[in-house]
Amino acid sequence: MPQGGPHAAAPPPAQQDSGTFRLGKMITAKPGKTPIQVLHEYGMKTNNVPVYEFERADGHANTPSFTFRVTIGDIICTGEGSSKKMAKHKAAEAAIGHLKANASLCFAVPDPTAPDPSKQPKNQANPIGSLQELAIQHGWRLPEYTLSQEGGPAHKKEFTTICRLESFIETGKGASKKQAKRNAAEKFLAKFREFSPDNNVSLANALGSTIGCTWNSLRNSNGEKITLLRRSLLSIPNTDYVQMLGEIGKEQGFEVTYLDIEELSVNGQYQCLAELSTSPVTVCHGSGISCGSAHSDAAHNALQYLKIMAERK
Repeated sequence: MPQGGPHAAAPPPAQQDSGTFRLGKMITAKPGKTPIQVLHEYGMKTNNVPVYEFERADGHANTPSFTFRVTIGDIICTGEGSSKKMAKHKAAEAAIGHLKANASLCFAVPDPTAPDPSKQPKNQANPIGSLQELAIQHGWRLPEYTLSQEGGPAHKKEFTTICRLESFIETGKGASKKQAKRNAAEKFLAKFREFSPDNNVSLANALGSTIGCTWNSLRNSNGEKITLLRRSLLSIPNTDYVQMLGEIGKEQGFEVTYLDIEELSVNGQYQCLAELSTSPVTVCHGSGISCGSAHSDAAHNALQYLKIMAERK
């Protein structure tokens, strides 16, 4: 006879106390903890570490709007905010709300007799979860993953994902989006393996670089490329703005990443975002009749913004 109908017997008290009850306690917001921290703790205890991905940036420079997606197991939620941090918090809040409202969809609490994943061989570890845990342990911002490229024939796809940690960037490639993310995270972890687990380790020291350029450093820079930008009208025909922006980035110590937007604009043009790993991060929109012209327009807009910010007071 089928079970679970209107008159099905209630489960024994021991079962009521072992699954959903403990799960409810686990995802209840705790004083002093952010939604990101609460969701991460829940993910670590259920072996489903949440992964945050940057989706898009909208709005104007003075009123930006960011959207992040968080994936935890089979559950996907998004959040919007005026900063990337706020958007992540909103996504985490949505995921927590979903878990609390749908206890039947939540993950079972792992069997305490099961092997501890942290004690498994390193080649079986999840680099995405390990990198996120490392960031939380040291008080860094959480890693951000962005799918930057998808190519290859249908039977042999190749994906490229960008992983950002503070002002640093690594890329990973793989036959699936998940594998590309894992490979990007693994590159970061490889740079930390020679360091002891010291809570005071500096991210800049560990990665052998300095945190990206700031507006103050741009204003005070006497570099050749930034000096030429201050004098340029940015209106000379046939100028290669992508190359120009890349040269300034190389001189000033920031990365330039172009993120193509799948949807065409209302005028039927290609769109993209140019993201500069400055501190704070700069994001500029571009559009054009081709993907290349959209990149050029985004680079031109970014150069105009840099020119304004680099002017000496």
